[in-house]
Amino acid sequence: MDMKRVKDYIYWLYFQYLLITCSYVLEPWERSMFHTITVTVLAMVVYTAYVFVPIHLRLAFEFFSQILGGQPEGTV
Repeated sequence: MDMKRVKDYIYWLYFQYLLITCSYVLEPWERSMFHTITVTVLAMVVYTAYVFVPIHLRLAFEFFSQILGGQPEGTV
């Protein structure tokens, strides 16, 4: 792919984002505040998933392995 097509595609994705969120009608300072809040919330969601999902998956695996007849770790 040449760089012009990549640049056009990224611009198209950004334009779709503006259309979906209706932020194209906002004033520039409102748009920057909206983008800042959106990026902050998205970063917090990604961080929370990165930290807590593996812990919950491990606990769920241990719980279901005990229910299905697995041996507890202390007896192995």
